[in-house]
Amino acid sequence: MLSRAIAVVTAVICLVVAEIAQAEDAGPVRPSAGAARDPNSREALADAGFQFSAIYIGEALANVSGGIRTGAIYTGRLDLGTTIDLEKVAGWTGATFHANMFQIHGDGLSRSYIGNLMLVSGVEALPATRLYELWIEQKLAGDKIAVRVGQQASDIEFIDSAYDDIFINSALGWPGITGINLPSGGPSPPLAVPGIRVKAELSDRITAYLALFDGDAARPGTEDSQIRNSNGLSFRVNDPPWWIGQLKYKFEIGESSLPATLTGGGWYHMGSFGDQRFSVEGLSLADPDGSGIPGALRRNQGLFMVYEQLLSRAAPGSDKGIAFFMRASVSPSDRNLISAYLDGGLLFTGFSASRPNDKFGIAATYARISDSARQLDRDVQIFTGTPYPLRDYEGILEVTYQAEIKPGFLVQPVFQYIAHPAGGAVDPNDPTQTKRIKDAVMLGVRTIVTY
Repeated sequence: MLSRAIAVVTAVICLVVAEIAQAEDAGPVRPSAGAARDPNSREALADAGFQFSAIYIGEALANVSGGIRTGAIYTGRLDLGTTIDLEKVAGWTGATFHANMFQIHGDGLSRSYIGNLMLVSGVEALPATRLYELWIEQKLAGDKIAVRVGQQASDIEFIDSAYDDIFINSALGWPGITGINLPSGGPSPPLAVPGIRVKAELSDRITAYLALFDGDAARPGTEDSQIRNSNGLSFRVNDPPWWIGQLKYKFEIGESSLPATLTGGGWYHMGSFGDQRFSVEGLSLADPDGSGIPGALRRNQGLFMVYEQLLSRAAPGSDKGIAFFMRASVSPSDRNLISAYLDGGLLFTGFSASRPNDKFGIAATYARISDSARQLDRDVQIFTGTPYPLRDYEGILEVTYQAEIKPGFLVQPVFQYIAHPAGGAVDPNDPTQTKRIKDAVMLGVRTIVTY
């Protein structure tokens, strides 16, 4: 199924290229009657069906206390994208083409200095230039149904809140439980996967989402998944699939009709997952008489919910003010490092008449180490006779302020407190291998330039 989908996307790309070539042969795009703007301007191109975007995120982040070691890094990501209205360009009614690529550079603070599971930045990734998304979406039934086919991510629509975009911690984008438990982190930055997504507006209040994705963005191997799919061109379609679905219900609260949304759903992965405690022989992975190879468990799944609400308006009729969100998810303990996850936060917007587009946010995450993984730590204590640390949870507190210096240029100082990095795992620098990684404090600044 996914192989045929990729073939369709390839055919459409060829069609778009041919149409663009014909347009160039016919001469430049002409503005509509009475227009005075440059026919090569972004507005004229958008009228003709072509939209282009460039976003650069640069971050200077420092681990000032705890973690594996203190230090600072700079990391950045350039996102170049295009969206083409195929109805305007090629006469294909209700169809849209989208593609974007990343150029990622710099070091990672979590990877090199803190050692935590939920990366302090969603931008953090191995340096690379890679294709990210490449898809076509077809709208049907009066735009009530949208079918998207091609390489795509899941974090924009699934298990998402409209109020979490300000936060920079990776788990406050794509939830920590899915980013940690799924192969290659699931379809989220910096790795998207081929798939098919169907979105259906069942009523004015209820929207259903269902997607079938390839179950792993990278080929099998022991290297980092970003190395195994170094340029985003693997287009894997033969791995065991991953299903995800959700229902989103919108409603209003109180006399002010404050908007709220309740989302519930689940996911199901049809691949094999390593046992968190037992080897293929049925012995503890800590048992020196065993092979140390985790037993294979078939299938994996998770349930999740999202609640978000505008608590108060900055002004009557405004969509700005104080907003709240909360997300929760659970997965089986025997095949997952994280068995329960919870996050939530508050977003403040529109609180200053002189700075109407500034935002302030405070949020926290909690990822519980599964019982099987914790029992493995107890086994290590038994077999080694040492007070090996027992992992329990990783928690993050983030406080951030996003200031609009001018349209298209944002500056965002950020603070994070990382409790029990890697769940309270042993510090790799401790010669006795009995001490945990210390809680860490991160300070930094993110800048966002949008064109």
